[in-house]
Amino acid sequence: MKMFTRAIVRKPAETFANGITTANLGKPDINLALKQHEAYCEALIKCGLELTVLDPNPKFPDSCFVEDTAVVTRDFGVIARPGDPRRLGEEVEIQKVLEPMLTLCYIEEPGKLDGGDIMQADNRFFIGLSNRTNLAGSKQLKNIVSKYNYEAYSIPVCNLLHFKTGVNYLGDNNLLIHKDFCSKDDFKSYNQIVIEDDEEYAANSLRVNDYVLVPKGFPKTKASIENLGYQVIEVDLSEYQKMDGGLSCLSLRF
Repeated sequence: MKMFTRAIVRKPAETFANGITTANLGKPDINLALKQHEAYCEALIKCGLELTVLDPNPKFPDSCFVEDTAVVTRDFGVIARPGDPRRLGEEVEIQKVLEPMLTLCYIEEPGKLDGGDIMQADNRFFIGLSNRTNLAGSKQLKNIVSKYNYEAYSIPVCNLLHFKTGVNYLGDNNLLIHKDFCSKDDFKSYNQIVIEDDEEYAANSLRVNDYVLVPKGFPKTKASIENLGYQVIEVDLSEYQKMDGGLSCLSLRF
């Protein structure tokens, strides 16, 4: 049984290099970013997903990171309220795209919530409290998902941009987690695959149906995931890493 059948993605705009970043890895090459985005889309198609590909939006340099604009399941969607004011407005078009597909709920002021802080693990949602997601946003999301019989837990995020920068659920009770994630004890019931500092970017690997997408260039993480029995697809995301973006950020999957 497939976990996901559809995904929404957005191509990066020519203004991509003007986006928000703390990575200090240099300016991204937009032409290479476009090629990498195409390869990312091909990987999602290989995983069995039907894609909705949105045109670039130069008004919002970060708008290719569509995951932050919503939280989606096969049953419902939640339109987020981005925590950085420079990204407010990105969610408006995503709402229009999702309206024909899903029943929608909304995070409202004073709530702040980025989709990159929300991880679904089977019937649970973990909500990262970060600089982009506040307690008000967390409480609103808890109330929404509880109506659909999901459990929800708020988890503090320290020294990371988003919750899923450091923690990602692979299914089958397996969890990737960065070694310095400050709330590891909250995940004692999971089989933790601990990611070391030299491969921290690979903590944001992405399970999609029968495959796990892993960023290219992190052999230890790739081997750890393969040793669990998963099929791996490597995806080169060098230009997105420069802009604090990862595998999960680039799509909304449901």
